[in-house]
This record gives sequence, C-alpha cells and structure tokens, in this order.
Amino acid sequence: MSNQSSRQGFASRPADSERWIKAPERKPNAGAANGFTARLTIDVTPDQRARIKIVAFQRGVTVADMLRDLFAREFPIIDGEKP
Repeated sequence: MSNQSSRQGFASRPADSERWIKAPERKPNAGAANGFTARLTIDVTPDQRARIKIVAFQRGVTVADMLRDLFAREFPIIDGEKP
C-alpha cells in the first residue's frame, strides 16, 4: 500500500531543488533582450483557455511562445523606446 512507484510523474519534485531552481532556461527566446523578467496573469474562461491551448498545439508551439509572439506583434517596440 505504501510502496512508491519508481516511475516519475510529470509533476514529481526534482531531487536537488536548489540546482533545479537556479538552472538556466532550457530554450531561451531569441527575441527577448534580457530574458523574461515578469509573469503576466490573466483571467480567461475555461472555453477560452481550451481554445488557446488547442490552437497552440495545432501550431506546434507552447501557449507561452504563442502569446509572446502575439504581444510582440500587437505591441511592437517603438523607435527610441526602451524594450
């Protein structure tokens, strides 16, 4: 009953949490000047969330990458403006 599975699930904790936290990003975004420095939280309906995830999957990208591209397109950096 208390036997733990040797299989690691996708949400399992890393063995060395300090090293995991300090590890660099796996795939840095070439468009980001200094990396990502802020997290954006928005409220969407479950239907919107599902549609966003489906479209990202169909395009073969992550939701985060798709939304970063959307924001970059909709809110471009204007000449002389700090990124």
